[in-house]
Amino acid sequence: MKSDNDKGTQEREASVPIHASSVIIIRDATEDMYEIFLMKRHRNQSFMGGAYVFPGGRLDDMDCSSELVSCICGISSSNAKLILQEPDLPDDIACGLFCAALRETFEEAGILLAYFSEGNLVNFLDEEIRQHFSQYRKRLMNNELSFIEISREENILFAFDLLLPYAHWITPEAEAAFKTKRFDTRFFIARMPGGQQPIHDGMEMTDSLWITPCLALEKQKAGEIMLMPPTLKIIEELNAYKSTDELLSSVNNHKINTVLPQPFAMDDGFGLKLPHDPEYTIAAYKQSPRPNDPSRIVLQNGIWTTKLID
Repeated sequence: MKSDNDKGTQEREASVPIHASSVIIIRDATEDMYEIFLMKRHRNQSFMGGAYVFPGGRLDDMDCSSELVSCICGISSSNAKLILQEPDLPDDIACGLFCAALRETFEEAGILLAYFSEGNLVNFLDEEIRQHFSQYRKRLMNNELSFIEISREENILFAFDLLLPYAHWITPEAEAAFKTKRFDTRFFIARMPGGQQPIHDGMEMTDSLWITPCLALEKQKAGEIMLMPPTLKIIEELNAYKSTDELLSSVNNHKINTVLPQPFAMDDGFGLKLPHDPEYTIAAYKQSPRPNDPSRIVLQNGIWTTKLID
């Protein structure tokens, strides 16, 4: 039987958010439309089971290894925190978040953002190369080798420069009360590389689809797919852009504000106030009001919906 002290320690540990990374993979569909890649989490997963999410996961110790410096391209370990717009973040954590983004995307979706030694992007057009990296993916997921070892064995460099930081969300402390983990997640945007096809892993992720932001929101509203608050709000923002070029141009110049939702109870459900909500009270994260931007996300009848507050 656990003592009260043990329980207290567990609760404190559960309340500390875990660093994580997620990648919004995009591709052009038509001249005036683009698509995002979503994956469905296994329904038995303790965190967001059954929800459609972007590829991603928690930061591992090896992601922060000093050995990583020789395996990356496009940015240095020292300026990763500046690109994330988090100058107080330790260098190894900042660099590790980029690594975790690429590693998790490879593990969960089979997409590898990296350069061959000749400088061209890794592609799997050659069947032998595709099968070769498919085995690497399996071994990586089974902890039989590290991401760094793949870089060294294949003489490839991880394309940190293809990851554009987009958003930063922290799971609210209320989640700890329901015994679910909290995450401190950085969301990146990246184009789908040519010569590759995403394939969900069949374990943590049981399904996947390319879908326009508009259609994803329609399916969420109809209850056909489940989107959790960060994914829902981000897709709603992405829906304002018509092409990958327009989106990426905007992302290159936008400020990233950390979003720590503030839970609140309703008579017929549960809700989250976002930092730009007029009634948001967490001083460290509060943002200026944005009148035309929904500032609440509410759960009613099992579906999350954004709400515009007058």
